[in-house]
Amino acid sequence: MKKMSRNVLLQMEEEEDDDDGDIVLENLGQTIISDLGSLESQQDFRTPEFEEFNGKSDSLFFNDGQRRIDFVLVYEDESRKETNKKGTNEKQRRKRQAYESNLICHGLQLEATRSVLDDKLVFVKVHAPWEVLCTYAEVMHIKLPLKPNDLKNRSSAFGTLNWFTKVLSVDESIIKPEQEFFTAPFEKNRMNDFYIVDRDSFFNPATRSRIVYFILSRVKYQVINNVSKFGINRLVNSGIYKAAFPLHDCKFRHQSEDPSCPNERYLLYREWAHPRSIYKKQPLDLIRKYYGEKIGIYFAWLGYYTQMLLLAAVVGVACFLYGYLNQDNCTWSKEVCHPDIGGKIIMCPQCDKHCPFWKLNITCESSKKLCIFDSFGTLVFAVFMGVWVTLFLEFWKRRQAELEYEWDTVELQQEEQARPEYEARCTHIVINEITQEEERIPFTAWGKCLRITLCASAVLFWILLIIASVIGIIVYRLSVFIVFSTQLKNLNGTDPIQKYLTPQTATSITASIISFIIIMILNTIYERVAIMITNFELPRTQTDYENSLTMKMFLFQFVNYYSSCFYIAFFKGKFVGYPGDPVYWLGKYRNEECDPGGCLLELTTQLTIIMGGKAIWNNIQEVLLPWIMNLIGRFHRVSGSEKITPRWEQDYHLQPMGKLGLFYEYLEMIIQFGFVTLFVASFPLAPLLALVNNILEIRVDAWKLTTQFRRLVPEKAQDIGAWQPIMQGIAILAVVTNAMIIAFTSDMIPRLVYYWSFSVPPYGNHTSYTMDGYINNTLSIFKVIDFKNKSMGNPYSEQGNHTTCRYRDFRYPPGHPQEYKHNIYYWHVIAAKLAFIIVMEHLIYSVKFFISYAIPDVSKRTKSKIQREKYLTQKLLRENHLKDMTKNMGVIAERMIEAVDNNLRPKSE
Repeated sequence: MKKMSRNVLLQMEEEEDDDDGDIVLENLGQTIISDLGSLESQQDFRTPEFEEFNGKSDSLFFNDGQRRIDFVLVYEDESRKETNKKGTNEKQRRKRQAYESNLICHGLQLEATRSVLDDKLVFVKVHAPWEVLCTYAEVMHIKLPLKPNDLKNRSSAFGTLNWFTKVLSVDESIIKPEQEFFTAPFEKNRMNDFYIVDRDSFFNPATRSRIVYFILSRVKYQVINNVSKFGINRLVNSGIYKAAFPLHDCKFRHQSEDPSCPNERYLLYREWAHPRSIYKKQPLDLIRKYYGEKIGIYFAWLGYYTQMLLLAAVVGVACFLYGYLNQDNCTWSKEVCHPDIGGKIIMCPQCDKHCPFWKLNITCESSKKLCIFDSFGTLVFAVFMGVWVTLFLEFWKRRQAELEYEWDTVELQQEEQARPEYEARCTHIVINEITQEEERIPFTAWGKCLRITLCASAVLFWILLIIASVIGIIVYRLSVFIVFSTQLKNLNGTDPIQKYLTPQTATSITASIISFIIIMILNTIYERVAIMITNFELPRTQTDYENSLTMKMFLFQFVNYYSSCFYIAFFKGKFVGYPGDPVYWLGKYRNEECDPGGCLLELTTQLTIIMGGKAIWNNIQEVLLPWIMNLIGRFHRVSGSEKITPRWEQDYHLQPMGKLGLFYEYLEMIIQFGFVTLFVASFPLAPLLALVNNILEIRVDAWKLTTQFRRLVPEKAQDIGAWQPIMQGIAILAVVTNAMIIAFTSDMIPRLVYYWSFSVPPYGNHTSYTMDGYINNTLSIFKVIDFKNKSMGNPYSEQGNHTTCRYRDFRYPPGHPQEYKHNIYYWHVIAAKLAFIIVMEHLIYSVKFFISYAIPDVSKRTKSKIQREKYLTQKLLRENHLKDMTKNMGVIAERMIEAVDNNLRPKSE
């Protein structure tokens, strides 16, 4: 077998004409770490003969029933393809043989079996023997049990809400709590210190798969021009293998026929992913055991976030009901709808030439809706959310620290290895400043600067492209508003329609829909671009890679999703001039104006469409597409339905999770988190929508992982990575955005200024504080004859002859010495808005920083547990080491005494 492996590599090197082939062979000779006698069973794999399937559909073992399947590789036999490209197929076959030979030289054991449904497919089952597992467990610094630990008491998975959720816990008789151990990084020379009851169970299936994947990702198969090609990912991407994955342990609907199988997939489906379990707490420990800490921490975070949303949703609904129940007391809305007030106020045209004069009372319905959201409850809710987001982030840090202790990932950062893609590019030799030894790096300092510059330029280009799309939407708004203004007026019998569908509303709804479509298209394109940029950047570790990609993707998504909302909230209607001297975009398009009540209702509409559309689209992608793909696959395999299908073939026909795993799940939730916090002042029902979505999202993701997707390679994770600082940045920005929404987007500050200063003398005519006359006071007067030809509206509109019209601004009337200049009311309002922003920001920031200081990231109890366990672990290792030394010293002393006795004993003649 050893000779055959060498010949395969030599054939490849002769074909490639590579001078570095000898290096590959030398490395192969140095990496044989297992007994080559165990490789005799691989003889069938190296010949046209394959092992036949033994007929057990739930088997997780080789045909001998002893060696566990740790990983499965799938390829298509070139000799049985209908269209056989001889040269290409032969080259792929030789690369695959070289790779598999190298796997064997690294100690892995392989067994090949043909598909029972499609004889072109070959499944290569991979098993890691005990010696290989121990060797790589030490290389990867995997923590393994030393002795049972009776110190760990499970803390609540839901913190302060434990009293409410205790009755909803998973039945411990079904999913039993995991036994806890003291752990330490594994060392082969101290194997006796570890708690090894049974070699078959010492490394659990998740750890075995993780070790095998580590090997698969680093085994070479070719070296060309001093550049190594290696790793299963590259082979899958190039089509040499069709798939590589660990196995699920059983079917999700039924328990395994094997009595020794733990049936964890079945338990997860029954107690976690099934719709009837939607009210139950998540079995986080079993999720972590089956899928790894990386997926476990995601569901822990999502569950905690969803629970905290419950409080925000309750307060948001209360504020919404407050506005809804008090909308009849909204004085300014009554004035808009009153036929003798709003019905007699003629408003100036909002566009040039084609737009007519219009009566204020056509905005009656929108003003009533605006009263619901633009109320005192909005202010209270904005302040509450500024505090809520801080509490959520601080309590999550504490919960995360508890999970680090419970899942034994406290010192994980010290264990992380470099990515194989990074190692392959390490061709430059430098001297390490600390160790003064030679080490390899992928590029020089100048090369690193060049890569960073190119990556930053690419990211900036795509962000500018998004901004260009936003400008396009703005131009659409300005253009289509003219169309709606003319068409809605020209239709006969449209009074009922005009009551609810004003030109402003029609423009807002259509622009929001188009904006959402553009957002989805740009998302699809930029996802691939961001991956290409990050691959070019070449981060060292997987954590560095994910953090870099996370920042790029979030920066893009932030601009993509939120730019239209920022435009409506802070730019629309703010720089419009006045009817006689309007401001134009690009010298052609007249700036949009808000309704007399402001742009708050339009911002609410935008948020509703984007949040709702995004939730629907994501559910289609996450539920329907995998289900339909699997359904189509089952339909094509119906001809072989009478045959018993092995576990590896069943899993192969499931959907792959994708290269980035849960990255898109995190991204989806963080974007939602931004909508819930950044613009919540305009839409207090956003937390409720997010709560409902997240309750479904948890179970949809669980259902998807357990039923529709192949099992992921378990990965370690200490926290949620770069998403934590991103959320902290959003929380800080949310205080500013909500304060500015209340100050500049809503009409709350102008109303308060009118109520306290301009409704009574010296500026007002009322004897007591009141909101009566507010609409008349906030609409300035413009003389029709002062229109410029370009900005003149339709003179033949249905409103008849009139000499003046009104517009939304605070300016002096015609005939005043400061005609059309901003009046005293305007400056009072500006001063009040700025004062409000400063006071609100400082107040909320003070509370936020106080909460952050008062709540430590790690609770005192958890910190004590970590220190106590570390002390006892070190003590245990030290005691074991002393025992070994004492034992060895005793053996040495006995031998010395025996030697002395032999020397002193008289010699017989």
